[in-house]
Amino acid sequence: MLLPYFQLEFVEAGCDEAGRGCLAGPVFAAAVILPRDFHHDVLNDSKQLCEKDRYDLRVHIEKEALAFAVSQVDHDEIDRINILKASFLAMHLAVEKLNIRPEFILVDGNRFTPYPNIPHECIIKGDGKYFSIAAASILAKTYRDDFMMKLADEHPIYGWHTNKGYPTIQHREAVINYGFSPYHRRTFRVSDPQLELFE
Repeated sequence: MLLPYFQLEFVEAGCDEAGRGCLAGPVFAAAVILPRDFHHDVLNDSKQLCEKDRYDLRVHIEKEALAFAVSQVDHDEIDRINILKASFLAMHLAVEKLNIRPEFILVDGNRFTPYPNIPHECIIKGDGKYFSIAAASILAKTYRDDFMMKLADEHPIYGWHTNKGYPTIQHREAVINYGFSPYHRRTFRVSDPQLELFE
């Protein structure tokens, strides 16, 4: 059962990212401010939902949200500063784009670089606990998937139409056999057996 908000005193924005574990493409992040009375029976962590539900929810979230924003940090910047810092940067950029300034940030995960002059709380598995984080996870995931589908048309050998840049066996073997595309993250060890597989 998701909760509508973490605290009642301040205007609260939920933040989440998508694409942190990918071999290729940007990391996306979203920030969402929902009305206090927001509720949706299907809304949950984007990873728990089918693709159709995610896209249906995106329409509903964008219609009902008081404010929302989506940002990205590309593969070159990820290689330059590392994926964790790039994820936090993408969240900061999303918060910055909101047309309502939040007074409190709710972040999915256990770490975050503080946003200037706005307090925050990190919530482990927060996309399965709070509506605003779940909504942010939906937007980040669907916008990133749209982006990767366009790249997939340019580079079909990596299977991005289905894996969206995550390290499936097909994707890893394609990199090993054909090399990197211009969109791959060069600092990620493609053949590392410890790398989590997505199938």
